[in-house]
Amino acid sequence: MGVKERYLLFLCVDSLVAAFSVYVGYFILTPYFYEQSLSVLMITSIILLVSHHLFAYVFNLYHRAWQYASIREFISILQAVSSSVLLTYIVTLFLFDVNLLRLMIITWMMHMILTCLSRLSWRILMFQMNGNGKKNRALTRTLIVGMGKAGSVLVNQILEAPSMGMNPVVAVDDDPHKMGLEMTGRIKVEGNRHDIERLIKKYGIKKIVIAIPSLNKKALNEIHDMCIHEGVEVMILPSINGVLSGRIEVNLLKKVEVEDLLGREPVVLDCDEIEEQVMNRTILVSGAGGSIGSEIVRQISKFQPSRVILLGRGENSIYNILEEVSVLKNNIKYTPVIADVQDRARVFEVFDRYRPDIIYHAAAHKHVPMMEHNPKEAVKNNIVGTKNIAEAACHYKAKKFVMISTDKAVNPPNIMGGTKRVAEMIIQALNRKCSGTTLTAVRFGNVLGSRGSVIPKFRKQIETGGPVTVTDPRMTRYFMTIPEASRLVIQSGALSEGGEIFVLDMGQPVKIVDLAKNMIRLSGFTEDEIGIDFIGLRPGEKLYEELLDESEIHPEQVFDKIYRGKVSESSLAQIEEKITEFLAADNKEVKHEVLEFIGQNHAT
Repeated sequence: MGVKERYLLFLCVDSLVAAFSVYVGYFILTPYFYEQSLSVLMITSIILLVSHHLFAYVFNLYHRAWQYASIREFISILQAVSSSVLLTYIVTLFLFDVNLLRLMIITWMMHMILTCLSRLSWRILMFQMNGNGKKNRALTRTLIVGMGKAGSVLVNQILEAPSMGMNPVVAVDDDPHKMGLEMTGRIKVEGNRHDIERLIKKYGIKKIVIAIPSLNKKALNEIHDMCIHEGVEVMILPSINGVLSGRIEVNLLKKVEVEDLLGREPVVLDCDEIEEQVMNRTILVSGAGGSIGSEIVRQISKFQPSRVILLGRGENSIYNILEEVSVLKNNIKYTPVIADVQDRARVFEVFDRYRPDIIYHAAAHKHVPMMEHNPKEAVKNNIVGTKNIAEAACHYKAKKFVMISTDKAVNPPNIMGGTKRVAEMIIQALNRKCSGTTLTAVRFGNVLGSRGSVIPKFRKQIETGGPVTVTDPRMTRYFMTIPEASRLVIQSGALSEGGEIFVLDMGQPVKIVDLAKNMIRLSGFTEDEIGIDFIGLRPGEKLYEELLDESEIHPEQVFDKIYRGKVSESSLAQIEEKITEFLAADNKEVKHEVLEFIGQNHAT
């Protein structure tokens, strides 16, 4: 039944209920109201009819999915019925100068009962029409993890939507007060998440749905590993907002992805401190079309700057982020600027025109093997580009400058990491020289889903039938989600006092071969079907990444998941002299000169 037909049906039903309630109330109270004429009752019922439809519109009774009705919908009926009966009582008292209080009380009771029954009947009808009155043995036997609000709504949705292909037979919940209870009238809680393995065997479970969108990553990994071992499919609710609003749909259930397993708990920002620095300010993000730069734009927009300058070299990527943020309902001005940070004159022109207060410098060449083949481009973009934009920030008295660095800057064997380390040294040297501008760098490892990330590469290899290529079985990397990295960059900027290298806590390193195996299993294959080939280290790659050299470590956190490195004492004049030498050197010698310079000026 369409929306229009359903609307007309409820309109007719409610009209009959409103009129019928008055007459039922009258006949119940006939000994007390024999003197009242039928014309008075007719006018009263008409008044109730009109007032009911008025308040039904106010409280939105005709545009609700009643097959998913809950206590919230009951409250809406209560408000609409009570308001309409009260208005009827007041109008009849004014028109006829007669007190119909007892009649209105009985009418209110009948009106509530019949209106609720009409909605309940609709829910039962939809339940029967969908074939859920009978158990379907062809449906996949499913275990639900978590029977809170999300789990309850999910079970109702599964029961009322056979297209989901699931038959919920048992649930687990870590709340001991729910143990042994039958939830939603159908599914019993028979343990906590530590009982999942036992219940899989007991009930022949073939699918598990995790109905706790906020489940911590450790528990998610434990459940995932157990299900992989038992050959059970795992799915998860990704959107807590969709769950709590009662809008659980089939496509909101998703398979557990490797990003779910590698991601960590949400970062709680000091929003007051960030807002104080960002609100009504002009923010410039270089590399704004990239993975990190575009996410910084999204995150910083929550703190209401007056303008965000989207600076980047690629017009398509800048166009894409501009299109995305332009539809946001805020008063922020988003200004696209196509510019190359290597073009010093253009960078200073942009700063002269917009005078940004805070700069997030995410523009860089980051791909290790590519830069091994093009070392001078790494020097020009990562070193010269950083120097240009940082000096522009100092010249035009920007309040803060935050450079995005990398864990590859620690003891680098490659030109990409070497140039990022020199860029860090420039930031620290400029901070000592500049007055009025605070410059800092933020160092972290790989981000999930970024351009050049190993995860999209593995995913494509699996889609094409493999093999998945891993450089070395011993190789490990740190991983962080793009939103988490961006939020911590913004928080680091708010914490900065000048010259620091902030280091983000990346958690535990992950073996790349284990990552590949997980992705193969999550894609529904075995290692016999999708093989793994070890191809050896690529130019410039390290087996293990480091976030801080031992001589740089300050062990205490300055904020949750943020550490501070020690300051390099290299002078700007010394660095500038070396940059000239880098640019004059032969392409084959650049890497050697950069790494030698870093070794001579090790942080202390």
